Amino acid sequence: MRDLDDKVSKVLFNEPSGDWRYADPEKYRADLLDQYKLYLEMADRISARRQAANSFFLAVNTGLVGFIGYLAAKSEDEFSWVIGIAGVTLSYGWHRLILSYQGLNTAKFKVIHAIEKRLPLSPYDAEWEYLGRGENYDLYKPFTNIELNVPWVFVILHSFVILRTMHWKAAWDCAFHLFGKS
Repeated sequence: MRDLDDKVSKVLFNEPSGDWRYADPEKYRADLLDQYKLYLEMADRISARRQAANSFFLAVNTGLVGFIGYLAAKSEDEFSWVIGIAGVTLSYGWHRLILSYQGLNTAKFKVIHAIEKRLPLSPYDAEWEYLGRGENYDLYKPFTNIELNVPWVFVILHSFVILRTMHWKAAWDCAFHLFGKS
């Protein structure tokens, strides 16, 4: 873990050389602080986009399940399996997006911790230390662990719809026709 922290710091901090150097250490600290503030704002925007994406996928999946329920109540759910397949696909994409955001947030906080080593205070690193660096679940339970389960709940719901409404004989006959007697 220490090697990763050193690698991040090496990539993050440009050592002044050649034609550009900070003659004034105070100017360097002011620029560092400004860039840190901007980076924190960008990290916050990523979290807001993540929440918006979760809201979108939750709304679409809830709508799909509601629509399937409506079709079933009208006895017109003959092709609900198609909606179920779309729902499974959408939910899997949602799951992958959550993993992507998780990786991005992890990287952002590694960078934030590296920057804080050059500032007078390290509030995010101190917070992470207080929470046992994510290793003590009594102190910190990552939201991502819960967040990753929600798409799978919809995968299960959509799978039930597929299993209940798909015309299995027609699917078998189609597969048999396409792939022959092998």
